[in-house]
Amino acid sequence: MTYDTVILGAGAAGLMCALTAGYAGRRVLVIDHAKRPGRKILMSGGGRCNFTNLNSTPANFFSANPHFCISALKRYRPEHFVELVERHGVEYVEKAPGQLFCADSAKEIVRVLLTECEWAGVELRLNTSVERLERHGEGMRVVTSRGAIDCGAAVVATGGLPIPTMGATGFGFELARQFGLEVTETRPALVPFTLTSQWKARAEALSGVACEVAVRVIQDGRPRGHYREPMLFTHRGLSGPAMLQISSHWRPGDELAIDLLPDIEAFEALCIARRETPRRRLSSWLGEQLPRRLAQALIEWHGGDGVLAERSNAELEAWAQRLGDWRLKPAGTEGWRTAEVTLGGVDTRRISSQSFAVEGLPQLRFIGEVLDVTGELGGHNFQWAWASGVACGSAL
Repeated sequence: MTYDTVILGAGAAGLMCALTAGYAGRRVLVIDHAKRPGRKILMSGGGRCNFTNLNSTPANFFSANPHFCISALKRYRPEHFVELVERHGVEYVEKAPGQLFCADSAKEIVRVLLTECEWAGVELRLNTSVERLERHGEGMRVVTSRGAIDCGAAVVATGGLPIPTMGATGFGFELARQFGLEVTETRPALVPFTLTSQWKARAEALSGVACEVAVRVIQDGRPRGHYREPMLFTHRGLSGPAMLQISSHWRPGDELAIDLLPDIEAFEALCIARRETPRRRLSSWLGEQLPRRLAQALIEWHGGDGVLAERSNAELEAWAQRLGDWRLKPAGTEGWRTAEVTLGGVDTRRISSQSFAVEGLPQLRFIGEVLDVTGELGGHNFQWAWASGVACGSAL
């Protein structure tokens, strides 16, 4: 059977590309080895899918070729996807500035995509694994577990490496190398940190405690990245939006610099408290600034509780340093098991930013997370999936 386009992967980018090409009159087949389409959509955002970010710009993405994503993101913007979900009656909420989530369930986003694919005449074939992809004359041949399929163009939308229990593999990277494309270093991103034994035990005792922090990575003595978001202690280490965000900058051996009191200058505030409430205990002051369990833990870790009047400037400076510039070297991250996205991927220098076609082989294209384009937390990666899918589908 011959199709104009066969898309490998029934995720966000693949389905968006399929419906776009289908509406343009192309005969489109989407293949996926999973039993259900859009599995990553369904589990994202705690099952409610942070499907875009109204403030998404190219500055919210990491890539060795940072200009590559600009064209697609400008052509298909967050308001375009919002208009699509509104047409389908999907209710949504803005949980944080710009971050849009389904009001009820991520199933609504999958429903929108599948409905649009049906209307566009797209064929979907699940439980079908791809065994081989090869050039076939002026087109491509996809050899699957159900036989060979010839097509004019093949689009690789296989995603990245996170959450292998959901079927994620490096197949897209293997295909890229097969056709002479380079793959940049891949690392887990938007992922919690694990800690060394002493700090792991301390974090475990605080499991469930959250507070807003400002965090940077210290790399070769220089700060990198800066995020102000909630941090969460877990029984394995540190998580929450702040840690997920900064993980995209972190490499093994780097320190984290965490400001536990981003709204105040700690030394000045402690001096004022000592002057105005000299008989107050340090633990009492800390308990007003931080969650009580964390405040008590800090006293236990570092000692030095007592009335503020008895604390010297040097002691207050030491506490201000602990609170405003807590240095911590993670043991690592939780890895692909819990990472939300892949940092790195197929090198984009030989990919067209207009059509997503491979240079010298226009019948082969790569879109979505498989490419070396990774967004920050907060709906940016879904916006990249929609934008790259539409750009590619429009050019097929």
